[in-house]
Amino acid sequence: MLVMPENEQLPVRQARAGDSSAWDVLFRRYQLPLYVYVFELVHSEQASLDIVQETFISAVRHINGLREDDKIGGWLFGIAHQKCVQRWRKQTREEIALEEVGASPTEFEASPDDLLIRQEQEEEFMYLLNQLPPPQRSVLLLYFVEDFSIEEIAEIIGTAPGTVKSRLHYAKKTLRKLMERNAE
Repeated sequence: MLVMPENEQLPVRQARAGDSSAWDVLFRRYQLPLYVYVFELVHSEQASLDIVQETFISAVRHINGLREDDKIGGWLFGIAHQKCVQRWRKQTREEIALEEVGASPTEFEASPDDLLIRQEQEEEFMYLLNQLPPPQRSVLLLYFVEDFSIEEIAEIIGTAPGTVKSRLHYAKKTLRKLMERNAE
């Protein structure tokens, strides 16, 4: 979850009033985390950029629907999630092919061998993660990568907390089975 420093207040009220500089602040704050989340779901740079842009366009249009200003992060992730779901519904089964994920940034302190092993492990994990159905993959990313709570995820994806718990359970179970099969 995005954690703001205690003294930093997001200009949600000003954005609601139509202040474009307030929207600039919100965009700068949430653009990258939203992009990372969306990219992990759709695996396309251009589609991810488009969805983040559509998310903010929708947010500008519907800011009055946000009930609690301090929930702006979850609200934006919810909009982005719905945009991803809309994209999935438009795609045919053939278009949802597994894609390789690019190499992650390297650390300066690791040896080349360590970096290669880590990169292979990350690629293997992402390959396995991509085999999960999109609803399971989505809750795993929101929970473990973005650090949202069960309740926040339920709000974001528009379902009950019990459904989120169930999807997390089955996603972890399926991922474990895939890892065991892959290790053989």
